[in-house]
Amino acid sequence: MHRTMTPDHLEPATRPALYFIGVTTGSSSIRGVFPRWAEVLGLGDVELVGIDVAVHAPAEQYRAVVQFMRDDPLSRGALVTTHKMDLYAACVDVFDEVDPLAELMNEVSCLAVEGGRVRASAKDPWTSGLALQAFVPPGHWEGSDREVLVLGAGGSAVAMDWHLCRTERGADRPAAVTVTDLVAPRLELLRSVHEHVAPDVPLRTRAGVSAEQTDELLAALPAGSLVVNATGLGKDAPGSPVGARATFPHQGLVWELNYRGDLVFLRQARAQQAQRELVVEDGWTYFLHGWTRVIAEVFQVDIPTSGPVFDRLSDIAAGTRS
Repeated sequence: MHRTMTPDHLEPATRPALYFIGVTTGSSSIRGVFPRWAEVLGLGDVELVGIDVAVHAPAEQYRAVVQFMRDDPLSRGALVTTHKMDLYAACVDVFDEVDPLAELMNEVSCLAVEGGRVRASAKDPWTSGLALQAFVPPGHWEGSDREVLVLGAGGSAVAMDWHLCRTERGADRPAAVTVTDLVAPRLELLRSVHEHVAPDVPLRTRAGVSAEQTDELLAALPAGSLVVNATGLGKDAPGSPVGARATFPHQGLVWELNYRGDLVFLRQARAQQAQRELVVEDGWTYFLHGWTRVIAEVFQVDIPTSGPVFDRLSDIAAGTRS
């Protein structure tokens, strides 16, 4: 029996627990995957518990969740989705340790609890990179005019921009990046991170754009550009950030960060896949890396990002996927 809680009803763990802080955690594939992963990884008698929190919930709800985990002897930590930036803003003074990337990006995707101390870290810069490497060819950006359009400026978008644009990548970086969001402050945070790590890569930000305006941005992209749905539309809320007549860039890369929900954006891209010669990816690989990095941090176990062990974990997860 899978347990799900809310910030108003938090029950102490009866065995070591890892929490999943999201919006609709009961629908996630991790429910069926985690017990089998725990067995393979030798984690012992541990439990995964969902905590459902409304999008952009009041700060006191996030604080209640983190303080509950800190004070509960059997709570080991949590993976955070959707709420990465809101939870960080609400709880930064509650954390005992914050890793440099979480501090830079003002977001947290992993909480590890030990001895009444909470360690906050941002795993997305690495997990988004691992997921991108699975479908973006090496050298894809070098010597080209290919751009990136990210729809949504939450924690995943900030992490993705960091991964693709940081100067360590040399010439293999996009010619420009455009990011849209309904909320201007999120775009301002993304810009501050971008200017810190990649001041030489042009960044355009657009607040409050309609689906029709987003379609215009799509139409202007050079061939081979990357388009990402990081809005949560299609999972946390129904619909798509692009209109019914949207045209994806020829030979473009299209990434839907979600892997469950109505996935309208994903279906729109797949409808054009053959004609536009698109590479279309959903969020499944991102899901795998996101969870395995957090489990490794919380339980202090070594989980490789490729090779036989990772392949086995991937196969187990694929067997539960609807």
